[in-house]
Amino acid sequence: MSFRLGLVGLCTSHPESWVPIIRALQKEGLADVEVTACWDSAETRLAGFAKEFATKLSIPKAVDRLEDMLGEVDGVIVHTTNWDKHLEQARPFVDANKPVLLDKPIVGNMKDINQLLDWVKQGKKITGGSSLRFTTAGAAFLAQPVAERGDVHTVFGGCGVDEYNYGIHAYSFACQVLGPGVQSAQCLGGTRQKHIKITWQTGQVAILAVGTVDKWLPFHLTAITNKNVAQLKPEGGSLYRPLLEACLPYMTGKVATPPLPMAQLLEPELAAMAARQSWLNGGQVVNLSDLRHDDAGYDGTQFALGYRRARLGA
Repeated sequence: MSFRLGLVGLCTSHPESWVPIIRALQKEGLADVEVTACWDSAETRLAGFAKEFATKLSIPKAVDRLEDMLGEVDGVIVHTTNWDKHLEQARPFVDANKPVLLDKPIVGNMKDINQLLDWVKQGKKITGGSSLRFTTAGAAFLAQPVAERGDVHTVFGGCGVDEYNYGIHAYSFACQVLGPGVQSAQCLGGTRQKHIKITWQTGQVAILAVGTVDKWLPFHLTAITNKNVAQLKPEGGSLYRPLLEACLPYMTGKVATPPLPMAQLLEPELAAMAARQSWLNGGQVVNLSDLRHDDAGYDGTQFALGYRRARLGA
């Protein structure tokens, strides 16, 4: 019997984009997963949208209450655009020992970071994050022999739209290329966007441009090694599949090891939270280890309100 997957929160374009990929992975024998149910909170959509979505995507069931999904699925993807609701909506499934994939940004504050780390220590199966953590462009670059491409010491990257909901992609792409071990963040100021310096324990550095601009900007990253310079630009149509290829086998039990340990998976979010503290405090260097449990982080509820207004005008 196929792994029954539920979709929680239909705010963004991701659910509609991911369902065909999930079905393709099943058809190709890479992940035996069937999307069987969906639910939406109506926080950024009109009431009743889940039923329209289920009909359009041929999903067997749209539930009115989140708890009604528990018996219909073996695990869920939480797509909700309000990242402050991610753990609240994941909790019923976590408590029932059902795997959860949290779409980006995974969470936005330290309280939720610590809860996730606690859940994983308890043996709960949780994964997710930005698709920019799993790009084919980054993987192909890293697959080159180090003797040929050289050791990466600096990257320059960024993206447009906003500081966190989209900005998290820039942090994630840098983390894919430079790997784990982020130590600190510092806001260097900026022009139209904020310029963020991320430093690794190894001394490697990423300089990122994130924040509001007039229009969407493509994801981009320049990797500088001791031997070469590589321009990495992920193609939009191929972004989601590598993430799902990495995460679904773990969710379904096909493999026992997550794509990334939770502490590493959360480094982009932690780096972004440290960057926020830096620009709030005059550009000081903020170590990830100095982030406090009561740090409010990024406001997911306010972001979702703006998202709703942009979509519905109310």
